[in-house]
Amino acid sequence: MSDEQKGDGLISVFIDGNEVRCKPGTNLVDLVDSVGKEIPHYCYHPKLSVSGNCRMCLVELGMPGKDRATGKPMLNNDGTPKVMFFPNPAIACGTRTSPGMRIRTQSEMVKKCREGVMEFLLINHPLDCPICDQAGECRLQEFSTEYGKGYSRFIEQKVVKPKRTVLGPRVMLDDERCVLCSRCIRFCKEVADDDVLGFVDRGSYSTLTCYPGKQLENNYSLNTVDICPVGALTSLDFRFKMRVWFLKETPSICTESSVGVNTMVASREGKIYRITPRRNDEVNDTWMSDSGRILYKEIEDENRLTGYASQGAFSPPDAAILQVQKYFESEKIAFVGSGGNSVEELYLFNRLSRAAKSVGNYLVSHIQEGDELLISNDANPNTRGALSVGFIESLPETELPDLASRIDSGDVDTVIVYNEDLIVAGISSEQLAKVDIVYFGTHSNATSEAASVVVPTLSVFEKAGTFINQQFRLQKFLQAVPGPDGLIDDLVSFSQLLNHVEPDSGPLETVEPIWAELSKEVSQFNDLSFNTLSPEGAQLDGAAFQHLPFCEGKTLHYEPAAETVEAGT
Repeated sequence: MSDEQKGDGLISVFIDGNEVRCKPGTNLVDLVDSVGKEIPHYCYHPKLSVSGNCRMCLVELGMPGKDRATGKPMLNNDGTPKVMFFPNPAIACGTRTSPGMRIRTQSEMVKKCREGVMEFLLINHPLDCPICDQAGECRLQEFSTEYGKGYSRFIEQKVVKPKRTVLGPRVMLDDERCVLCSRCIRFCKEVADDDVLGFVDRGSYSTLTCYPGKQLENNYSLNTVDICPVGALTSLDFRFKMRVWFLKETPSICTESSVGVNTMVASREGKIYRITPRRNDEVNDTWMSDSGRILYKEIEDENRLTGYASQGAFSPPDAAILQVQKYFESEKIAFVGSGGNSVEELYLFNRLSRAAKSVGNYLVSHIQEGDELLISNDANPNTRGALSVGFIESLPETELPDLASRIDSGDVDTVIVYNEDLIVAGISSEQLAKVDIVYFGTHSNATSEAASVVVPTLSVFEKAGTFINQQFRLQKFLQAVPGPDGLIDDLVSFSQLLNHVEPDSGPLETVEPIWAELSKEVSQFNDLSFNTLSPEGAQLDGAAFQHLPFCEGKTLHYEPAAETVEAGT
């Protein structure tokens, strides 16, 4: 049956003799990867333009032959198409599929080509794998073992290139390791829109450098380190801090803005060493900002709250929670939440506000200058989560004039604050002195200093939960490291308080039972659960929030990777 007769819009190609159905024009590197095989490559990246620099991805290609005189298909004696293989290999990264194409990835010609390319790449490469910061995640190391000769015929003196060259405030270059793949150059030009890198000189003396008078200092510079296939570009922050094979990687979400960049948090023995982007084609492709990578340092900040306090004195956790319960007896209580907290936390916080008969719920808006890439104007990662659980009904403001007015008029005498500084939100110190404050938060500030009871909370790296980003995509993050000794999870604290004011609420101390309740109350969460939520997240119906800007700034999108729907022999 022909491709046209199958009517699914797909074509048949053959990889090492096996038929695969795919979309026309699929890149060969992506296609072969989608069926569990590998075409080694250095310069190719699915989110960048094709350069064809390294030649490591050479394969044999063949097409069904056609008679030059008649234009009709050439057939074998048994009626099958006669395949005409090209005499020379072709780069897979620069080739897209067409009907009937044959691809050989394991032939003797391909094997010899790969060995030759690897031999050239290693001619001037230093033998410093034991001290290279890329060891453990180096494609040159892996491919030389899998596809190289295993020995070198080169006996001349190696060309020595510059080492420890600082390209910018966050990136260092060891040029003698560079394989001239140009990924970093293309990223800066095509994604970061900062055409600052280039090659100078020729042949074995080609060198990566910045243009005169410029530095690699854009806020996405560390993505060049991520995509460097060898140890040429390294992060000054992570350089020589930890061997990667010792690190545990945990999927998380960047809290820098409402974009919801997918990340991977790398830690060892409870200490975070780096944050790198995690691929999600619907949100951030494979990129993230440099400023988002250092947010983990806040967990060891000197202002971090690590102890419970009541009336300015240390208090055991249980005693502090009991003190908080007394303030819920007020009939003039208001709640101030944070768009930096998870859907689950805001849900319980909202349940608390309803049970305590809150006279008003408030959320503080944090506005920053977005970059139209992966940092939005909305600095809260979960503003839409607060809307979805009903904690607020409209867009939050940067200041809280209504709350200030109610404090002055005596309509509010108790304020429950969650991870916000009321002074920054426009409440004066004199107004703070008029009310009783219960503060839940990760770091001390003017509000915590004025609070009657302080309950320290966990950072995003120390707990699990979900955020809803600017495109109304629900995404989850997992606990990467434990919190400070003695701290109770936010959900446990809220659940204990909720059981006091709403005795029939039951235990809601982890995300799973909270999701069971969420799915009952919020229609958009029907048929969703935390455990089954995919790594890419779930797209919610943004129509429920039509009064909000659906998407601030530009979110990067490219053609998706090869979509293979059928593979057979």
